[in-house]
Amino acid sequence: MNVARMRRLGRRLVELSKTAAGETKGPPLTPGEEAVFEDALRHPGSTVGEIQARTGFVQSHVSASVARMRERGLVRTAPDPDDGRRTQVTVTEPALNAVHRRAARPVAEAVRAAVGDDPERAARVVALLEELETLLVTD
Repeated sequence: MNVARMRRLGRRLVELSKTAAGETKGPPLTPGEEAVFEDALRHPGSTVGEIQARTGFVQSHVSASVARMRERGLVRTAPDPDDGRRTQVTVTEPALNAVHRRAARPVAEAVRAAVGDDPERAARVVALLEELETLLVTD
């Protein structure tokens, strides 16, 4: 395997995970908003500047993404108690609950559809994915 094939595999796995997770309410997040949302999910109470540093996006992009997600009820913001000029970002309870519900959905059906409805092949793919997870996912 080379880098190009690994990236292609990664994109395909993202597509499969979105299929398995199902539709979300409201318009989908842009890829940039997804990255900001995921960072806020992993680091509750982070400031916009901290999110900017971890994601690599310019601060104006992070701020705009946060504002759009706040309007949709996905995140809430509050002044940083240590420095009122900074804004802290936290994922809202309803959004957090939705993430947990979607994350808990099994992937077997989406995998089965992707491999041509062959149950044995689908089971093998799921087993390989589980093995890769144990080998590569450390959090």
